[in-house]
Amino acid sequence: MEYNEAFVNTLEEAFGIIRHQMMGKVFVYVRDKGLTMAQFGALMQIFHNRICAVSDIGSELGVTNSAASQLLERLVQLNLVTRTEDPSDRRAKQIVLTDKGRLLLQEISQMNRNWLEQLALSMSVQEQDQVRNALFIFVEKAQNFEAARN
Repeated sequence: MEYNEAFVNTLEEAFGIIRHQMMGKVFVYVRDKGLTMAQFGALMQIFHNRICAVSDIGSELGVTNSAASQLLERLVQLNLVTRTEDPSDRRAKQIVLTDKGRLLLQEISQMNRNWLEQLALSMSVQEQDQVRNALFIFVEKAQNFEAARN
């Protein structure tokens, strides 16, 4: 199989715009909340896994357990996460989001959704359908591609 260079260039441009618009707003929002991107990364990992150990977060962020623990301490102080004893290993801690932590991530998600809604409003119904149909193909192929790689 071969690929079309123009197609890959268009994907690169589209995802560059999306990354810039969405992540740029996230960077500012996170900074204004007094968080680092590493702390935001930890919040996202906890959100996706529901419960994490300090070592899970350290591994994901590429830092030592000690550094991860310090990073999490700030999140505990801000009441964004809680640390509790792991019932299967009292030496280990389980990290979970608090309601405040979930709310912060929901606000970020809503910011991104608002941008997408505004973008959709700039398109005709036919353009929206065209993009949606193309994205269905893209999502299906991306999911199959990832599944085959794992």
